[in-house]
Amino acid sequence: MIEVSEAAAGIVANNVTKVFRDISRGEEITALRDFSLTINPKEFIAIVGPSGCGKSTFLNIVAGFEAATAGEVTLNGRAITMPGPDRGIVFQDFALFPWLTVRKNVEFGLRYRRLPRRERKRIAEDLLRLVHLQHFEDRFPRELSGGMKQRVALARVLATAPEILLMDEPFGSLDALTRHAMQGQLLEVWRTRRTTVLLVTHSVDEAIFLADRIVAVSARPGRILEVLAVTEERPRNLASDSSNRLRGTLMELLEKEVGKAVRQAERRFD
Repeated sequence: MIEVSEAAAGIVANNVTKVFRDISRGEEITALRDFSLTINPKEFIAIVGPSGCGKSTFLNIVAGFEAATAGEVTLNGRAITMPGPDRGIVFQDFALFPWLTVRKNVEFGLRYRRLPRRERKRIAEDLLRLVHLQHFEDRFPRELSGGMKQRVALARVLATAPEILLMDEPFGSLDALTRHAMQGQLLEVWRTRRTTVLLVTHSVDEAIFLADRIVAVSARPGRILEVLAVTEERPRNLASDSSNRLRGTLMELLEKEVGKAVRQAERRFD
């Protein structure tokens, strides 16, 4: 278990509230309220909660894409006010350039660092070996499976050596077997690179399999219900007594919140 120490924290969110203005309906929507969380360097954190609870909103604030309405998020003691190369983002959509080969997709961010061509190629080849795609470097995205495309997207983000890896449902569009394989791949990359990871997911099992700590979030406005440590050593067995107890605890926390989220959606479109 990783001890939580604010003095050593990579990311600290203090009482973050985010309010959106719905112009078409003339109303305000509070996505997050008093959201406080500390994430240590090299820690793997998963956030789970019902749809619309503000999980992705919080990730976007950490990324610098959104500004908090109240409160603050800091990275290594500095307030986050805009995107930066210290944070790499992997979305559910692979977002690869179809006209570029696998290697050139991975090299893309390195071109803006003005690295020599030989150095760009070396970094890309190293990362493609890390994600087991070294024999596909000259292929185009259309020639790859969904899981392979996501591995390319992961390698492309890692190429710029971010301090924080932000992942928003990165495996949500994959079939169950490919998703499980990608989870193992992600753990291998994390063990090798030891980048801090913040993962947003709807899957309780995915959170249990991957994370050091799991943040359970309420229905909108998103509040932290509980932060649970995953104490079982990796690789984890999702059928173990420890995993089953943790799954039961999380499902008990979240089931009522899912009901609230459904009722909120019904009222909104009534």
